[in-house]
Amino acid sequence: MLICNGYRLTTKEFMNNKPIEILKTVFGYDKFRGQQQEVIENLIAGQDALVLMPTGGGKSLCYQIPALIRPGVGIVISPLIALMQDQVSALLQLGVKAAFLNSTLSYDEAQRIERQLLNDELDLLYVAPERLTSARTGALFERIKIALFAIDEAHCVSQWGHDFRVDYLQLSLLHERFPDIPRIALTATADDKTREEIKLRLNLGQAQLYLSGFDRPNIRYRIVQKQNARDQLIDFIRAEHAGDAGIVYCLSRKKVEATAEWLRTKGVNALPYHAGMDAGLRARHQHQFLMEEGVVIVATIAFGMGIDKPNVRFVAHLDLPKSVEAYYQETGRGGRDGLPANAWMAYGLQDVITLRKMLQESNADEAHKRIEYHKLDAMLALCEQVHCRRQALLAYFGDTLEQPCGNCDTCLEPVNTWDGTVAAQKALSCIHRTQQRYGVGYLIDVLRGKSNERILRSAHDQLSTFGIGADIDEQQWHSVFRQLVARGLVAVDFERFGALQLTEACRPILRGEQQLMLRKDLKAEKVKGSKRTSREFGKADDTLLWNALRAKRKMIAEAQDVPPYVIFHDATLMAMLEAKPANRQQMSLLSGVGERKLELYADDFLAVIKEFAKLDGYGSTDLSDTMAESVALFRLGYGIQQIARQRELQESTIYGHLAQSLEQGMLVLADVVELPEADIKCIEAAILDLPEEHKNALKPVYELFDGQYNYGILRCVRAALQRQTG
Repeated sequence: MLICNGYRLTTKEFMNNKPIEILKTVFGYDKFRGQQQEVIENLIAGQDALVLMPTGGGKSLCYQIPALIRPGVGIVISPLIALMQDQVSALLQLGVKAAFLNSTLSYDEAQRIERQLLNDELDLLYVAPERLTSARTGALFERIKIALFAIDEAHCVSQWGHDFRVDYLQLSLLHERFPDIPRIALTATADDKTREEIKLRLNLGQAQLYLSGFDRPNIRYRIVQKQNARDQLIDFIRAEHAGDAGIVYCLSRKKVEATAEWLRTKGVNALPYHAGMDAGLRARHQHQFLMEEGVVIVATIAFGMGIDKPNVRFVAHLDLPKSVEAYYQETGRGGRDGLPANAWMAYGLQDVITLRKMLQESNADEAHKRIEYHKLDAMLALCEQVHCRRQALLAYFGDTLEQPCGNCDTCLEPVNTWDGTVAAQKALSCIHRTQQRYGVGYLIDVLRGKSNERILRSAHDQLSTFGIGADIDEQQWHSVFRQLVARGLVAVDFERFGALQLTEACRPILRGEQQLMLRKDLKAEKVKGSKRTSREFGKADDTLLWNALRAKRKMIAEAQDVPPYVIFHDATLMAMLEAKPANRQQMSLLSGVGERKLELYADDFLAVIKEFAKLDGYGSTDLSDTMAESVALFRLGYGIQQIARQRELQESTIYGHLAQSLEQGMLVLADVVELPEADIKCIEAAILDLPEEHKNALKPVYELFDGQYNYGILRCVRAALQRQTG
């Protein structure tokens, strides 16, 4: 049952409302974005649609609102269980009657949902694609009124794509069996070829195409030259994302495990995730990532699609993705809430060699290999880009950005180029004179004139290229060879252990017929200074209120066993922080606060804001920010254990914070220590009886009572006593 303008509505009554009214009353937003309204009106009118909209652009609303307005239930085909569960949890929070049918349900649970479906008690039903081919599901759908079919992650139908799902090929039966029911196919990433394949395989030839553009302006793209990738990663996390949720992608399962373990030794709450793990452990890690704040998942590409966590603040790649499509989709998992996020990648020559070797050794046919080589070349071109990286990324998808974005590495730190023609000629000549039998490391040693045993044994110290590159350091030579390989001027012979070979394309360079401008790599600078989080505020009080709002959200989410962002997104908490609403009416004006959430949670969050309004001016006390935060949470009703868990501190530390506030008279002892008055008097007497030389020691008091009272309680009693006695 839904709520609109104070009235409870059945689904049929809700059909009379306009899309904009549902947007506000149910979802809490004042206006549509981009092409949302056009798509929604098209679908309500019974027309098919193919929607390409960037991640975080609001694709779900394009079918959720029509499903609430059109008679019947909206059927959503979703490729991953995690996505279904996440979306259903979020819709239930909004008061929308939603459910899912998948393999995680028991027989009785599935039966209950089927009864709800037959009784017209659902607005939206999420199903896995494989269920659509079962006779039972087909018979079930024949007996109900269906509002629409929504095919999410529609690019999974493409056999050329990186997320191909064979079950998606069966979805054409929807048009065959239910020709009068509108269908909407949605994806965040699809080039021209993939779009045509979606239309063909899903029988969407007459569908209206809505192309919203691919730009994600809140994501900052950054690609650094790989030197010591692990150290570069931890420096990046510590400098910009300490305590943030993030995803780190690696190419192999072994590297995933090793990287996650290494990050944990550096104090990062990192968990591995890959297809080779035990299914139960993999599910627990995913659940922990969704439910907790500040978890970093280290994963292969098996992780991500269908993960709807909006406050992923960074996506890092320690290995090169296989294509621009994969890079765009994986980086797009950051910043879904529209707040700033980072897409960071470390890239080097070995990445190029590894991926080309994998392609060469794959069992794919030659036509498929050619396409994959083309996609890899496009990815390499993006890495070596010297102009705005976002413009290059969007151009790949046929999208345009008139001006440089100002929010990528090449805009913020413009890349210099240099005339590398002579250096390239030296490198190419060295490859030729060593019979194209050696890898990069050896060739650099020859060019730089190193007289090691291997070079002397091969008499390569007698070559004309020996030592002719001594004026260029080893790091820059690696850059030269990387760019030669990336541009296809040099090939890698994998059967000869990575030996470099000349290609036909290098002849104009060798002959001096063509100039070669190379990228001048930026020197990696060691991050200096203390750790900081990406969330910084101008005033200390705002930081305290932000943390208190997140703590309240976490407490509510834990009680319901749902992810915190299902209660409110970070963007909505940020709106609360900025507006500081004093009542429900003011709270209702905030983006992301619909009537259902206003009814459920307004009082809880208003109480937090009100408490901090009373506590405004902590600066006049001697409490540090961290102490003030603990005290504020305590005054909001959090227990000592809850505060310690929320702030990831020891209980003894929280007791210390409260003791300091007791000494300043901000709290009273009876609120902090739940002990009979007689017990408190005994402890006070023991403290007063301490000899002068031990008057600040608590160990004698602890031992006197045989450990009956912990040190935290004793500290608080002593602090209150000092307040009384001056």
